[in-house]
Amino acid sequence: MNKFKFYFILSITTLSLFSCSKNNDTPEITPPRDYEVQYKTDIADIETYLKENYIEDVSPDADIKITKIPAGGTQPSIWSYKDKASFPKLLSRPVKLHGISYTLYYLVLSEGKAGNPSPSNMDAVLAAYKGEYLSSKTVDGVTTISSTFFEETKNPQQMFSLQSVIRGWSEIFPQFKTGTYVSNADGTVSYSDYGAGVMFIPSGLGYFSSGSAAIPAYAPLVFSFKLFEIQRLDQDGDGIPSYLEDLDGDGYVYDYRDTTNFPTKPETANPDDTDGDGIPNFLDVDDDGDGYTTKLEIKDPLTGLPYPFLVIPSCDGNTTDPARKKKHLDKDCH
Repeated sequence: MNKFKFYFILSITTLSLFSCSKNNDTPEITPPRDYEVQYKTDIADIETYLKENYIEDVSPDADIKITKIPAGGTQPSIWSYKDKASFPKLLSRPVKLHGISYTLYYLVLSEGKAGNPSPSNMDAVLAAYKGEYLSSKTVDGVTTISSTFFEETKNPQQMFSLQSVIRGWSEIFPQFKTGTYVSNADGTVSYSDYGAGVMFIPSGLGYFSSGSAAIPAYAPLVFSFKLFEIQRLDQDGDGIPSYLEDLDGDGYVYDYRDTTNFPTKPETANPDDTDGDGIPNFLDVDDDGDGYTTKLEIKDPLTGLPYPFLVIPSCDGNTTDPARKKKHLDKDCH
């Protein structure tokens, strides 16, 4: 059980670290490395780390200690938990970005409480975390991978938006659920049964060539984390939380207009873009492109008040069929 002082601040903060500037009169400009070439190095280092280290301990609070397997040691590596049915288990998620397909590994210690919600990649989360970066060193033809600590937040006091953090975070948190909590008489909050794990992030899904503060450029990242709470966000302010604009229900919504961070030519049309105008519903104030704003279409015409989010009717008034086409997504119904 995790217990700490918690003044529930619903302000959204960005998890951002600022790179140190170089004090050179004539700075040398080095072009960024090729994403695919760097990824091959990163994934080799990550997989070597997973095969050379083991889980020494996991506390009742899901604090994990990862240690290098000593010479001649027989401890099971993290890699040995790959795709296991029981916990801990090492899973992976494919992420298409920069014209390549990344493999994003994550270790599941606990999925979270069954039946509890998971965040979408556009929600905000309250999470504890510990960050390390990986580096490799080759001596006499032997390469060793080491990890270096750079930051830890044990008792988070603020939510942060998954839209504003590195891509690796926004891809992994939706795979976990929140737990339960109780408020104590002394002003503390105690959390239990929360989702907890470790993510292993290639630099292309992290800070890549920029690095960040103590994190070097091109460094793969290792984050252990605990998911305590989520906050549903509404990016376009149309009255419908972004997670409800995830039409295919996969937990993720993407903005394909972002040519820096997303593919410019996706293999398929964005499944979360009703009118096909290139703007996904969670950023589109007129989801069906009928010239009427979504905010107006979700109001009850008799009272002028918004419908509850989960009972927005179809044009014929159906509010119960989960497969119904909701009023604000139907061009022929205003």
